[in-house]
Amino acid sequence: MESEKNVITVRTTVDAPVEKVWFFWTNPDFIIKWNNASDDWHTTKAENNLIVGGKFSSRMEAKDGSEGFDFWGTYDEIVYPERITYTMGDGRKAEIDFIDISDMTEIIEAFEAETENSLELQQGGWQSILDNFKKLVESEN
Repeated sequence: MESEKNVITVRTTVDAPVEKVWFFWTNPDFIIKWNNASDDWHTTKAENNLIVGGKFSSRMEAKDGSEGFDFWGTYDEIVYPERITYTMGDGRKAEIDFIDISDMTEIIEAFEAETENSLELQQGGWQSILDNFKKLVESEN
């Protein structure tokens, strides 16, 4: 990712084949199950048009109803089942690589940081979401 902005990278290795990982990552029925950084937040709605130029969106809300926001963007590149790149609604770029390691999958997600929250907070939040994803996929056998 070529950028003059700060780029944050998070990663995990999921004990599942890459095709399963891709399916869980891109299917709205599963996105609503893993797309939260903490137990007091949840994703109430997710839509995904997984084509170049297609849009995705998810509605993230505090479970107590105190706040919420829409996270959305447009796909720039899709290489099944290896790579997704997209531009977020605010213009920042992100890329996700799914690396097939036998029956496991390494996920490396890099994104341009925003300027409202600290780099540490952003990295922690995105890593928590990725950890939730790993837990969900590994629990669905």
